[in-house]
Amino acid sequence: MNYKRSSGIILHPTSLPGPDGIGDLGPECFHWIDFLQEVGCGLWQILPLGPTGYGDSPYQCFSAFAGNPYLISPVLLQKDGLLTRSDFSDRPAFPIDKVDFGPVIQWKINLLDKAFARYKALNPNPFLSELEIFKADNKYWLDDFALFMAIKESEGGVAWSDWSKPLRNHDQAALMEFRAEHQDDIERHIFRQFFFYRQWMNVKNYAAQNNILIIGDIPIFVSYDSADAWSHRDLFYMDKDGIPSVVAGVPPDYFSPTGQLWGNPLYRWKNHKETGYSWWVERLRSVLKLVDIIRLDHFRGFAGYWEVPFGNPTAEIGRWVTGPGADFFVSLDRQLGKLPIIAEDLGEITPDVIELRDQFQLPGMKILQFSFSTDSYDPFLPHNYPVNCVAYTGTHDNDTAVGWYETAPGKERDFCRRYLARSGEDIAWDLIRAVWSSVARFTLAPLQDFLSLGTDARMNFPGQPSGNWTWRMTPAALNPDLIKRITEMNVLFSRSIHGEDTGQRHP
Repeated sequence: MNYKRSSGIILHPTSLPGPDGIGDLGPECFHWIDFLQEVGCGLWQILPLGPTGYGDSPYQCFSAFAGNPYLISPVLLQKDGLLTRSDFSDRPAFPIDKVDFGPVIQWKINLLDKAFARYKALNPNPFLSELEIFKADNKYWLDDFALFMAIKESEGGVAWSDWSKPLRNHDQAALMEFRAEHQDDIERHIFRQFFFYRQWMNVKNYAAQNNILIIGDIPIFVSYDSADAWSHRDLFYMDKDGIPSVVAGVPPDYFSPTGQLWGNPLYRWKNHKETGYSWWVERLRSVLKLVDIIRLDHFRGFAGYWEVPFGNPTAEIGRWVTGPGADFFVSLDRQLGKLPIIAEDLGEITPDVIELRDQFQLPGMKILQFSFSTDSYDPFLPHNYPVNCVAYTGTHDNDTAVGWYETAPGKERDFCRRYLARSGEDIAWDLIRAVWSSVARFTLAPLQDFLSLGTDARMNFPGQPSGNWTWRMTPAALNPDLIKRITEMNVLFSRSIHGEDTGQRHP
């Protein structure tokens, strides 16, 4: 990627402040972009934006294409005339520092349903022409997704493998009958997607006006209980009833002694290749409407992936299987042009993964937290970074810098203090300084590290099925002292988007 030296912050929109129990795409999102612009950060990294299901994980979504309706801003729906002040009169007293997903989902669905009812009653409807354009632009996935969600609701929310057989197996007569009887439900899901995309594109355009690039995230695998697995069964290893034969995971590693059993269906890469990887082309094309740069999660899976027999209780027993390799990326580049991809190349990395990454000149990731367990030759130490990489203090999968330091073995803490020539009393900012001063083209840290927060503010514990993704920043978090401190860091290390306006010698 031919980008200039920049810095950024990891913050998923759900972590923004706001009155409705979860961060959304309303005013606070625009205030956040104003903050990034003010401190000179040119990058904003988010997690996948898809509709979350079991465990509220953005990495286990009902669709690889659709947006999360819980991110739709009720404030903006009110401005559109689809909600009234009285609709908010019974708003629950939500906590300001975390997302309590159960009550939040009930509340947001209630508001979205009220907005849909008003939308249906509009005559004339000022959104119709815009909606038709949206439907045409997203026809590859939108109809299947809306149908999938409507059937899922009618079947009590169970996974599609437990639906009545005709609907599970795409019997055309059964689907036609369902469409006729549930047209309103299908339209409701299209309505939610339309307003998600409408609001998000306003956010993205505002970021672009402020010279901020958004780094999005594509999980390599899709959720089993997704519109994609249901409607494109031929692209996955499943039997005639939709039951997987093998599923995704990773073997035992730094994060988990028994590995991580993700449970996602695995791709029949031969079938993908025969279509010119058309599903992937559409997926990437869709995501690149929403973000500027893609972090391709579990990049090593394109070189080789860990295959676990379906039904195993952990990921300890499995085998490595060769992925699609260079042929996949050559095909994507030919159809979509040179893609702005960051390779998430963490975990058990073998020479073939490095070769694939470097063949397409993709920047890999460096995590400073990982660097202090060995010696001065550790590739995650800043003096060993190449320019073409993206360096982090940690990511959403790590403990916060403060939490990591407090629980790290004494030997690691000692090496860390010696390496940084610091006492460790301000460890989060010590790590930020080390990463920012490196030659890495892009540097990022979670907002939690800029706020020097402990383990309580951790976003995700890999392998832990529930209790993740809940952290939110409080309304007073972005204070003048923080603005001054981040601005100074960006100026000192030539990373500010303001260039010479802030005294930098090299814009």
